[in-house]
Amino acid sequence: MSVVFLRAVILYILLIFTVRLMGKRQIGELQPSELAITILISNIATLPVENTELPLLTGIIPIITLAALDVIMSWLGMKSRLVRRFTCGKPVIIISGGRLDRESMRSIRFTVDDLAASLREQGIFDISEVQFAVVETTGKLSVYQKFPDRNVTNRDMQIKGRDEDPSDIIIADGELVSGTMERLNVTSEWVENTLRREKIKLDNVFIMSVSPDKKYTLIPKN
Repeated sequence: MSVVFLRAVILYILLIFTVRLMGKRQIGELQPSELAITILISNIATLPVENTELPLLTGIIPIITLAALDVIMSWLGMKSRLVRRFTCGKPVIIISGGRLDRESMRSIRFTVDDLAASLREQGIFDISEVQFAVVETTGKLSVYQKFPDRNVTNRDMQIKGRDEDPSDIIIADGELVSGTMERLNVTSEWVENTLRREKIKLDNVFIMSVSPDKKYTLIPKN
């Protein structure tokens, strides 16, 4: 039992390292090659845990090899469009000029139900509102609506303002987030003075977010 536990811990740590190495993507955003490698790695990792007679290296070596292969292919994909086409495919336009291209949908086996569901996910319930749509290599549908159906923007309304980054959390559950503080140019002295003014201790702060112009929101633990 202890052997199985130890193997599971080792493979767990290795899988976390491998996934971090492969990059940050949600399951729905994985490219075909990344999804294939993810499935292979998950299956390989179970073998040494289920069968203790197999050497642990039987699982470790293939996992590291597949992760390295994915990194190499990603690097080659950055250098070559041909490699990207081979590993990831290419986006397919299924609506252009407001007209549906049934042949393109058929070529990628994208059904009417798939189209309707993808449009609903973006708050579009009438296909006549769509001017242009493309199925990305991840299978996600990107939509460009017709002019009368687009959301009104500040530019449309000629509302003037300035561009600035959003607020971000500098205290999370009583701990300072040093990386965010550095990015927002917030010093420890400023935080201490602010907390003193609010009459609250650092340990009692659940969330504190700050904007680039030093406006803050503070939520105590209680």
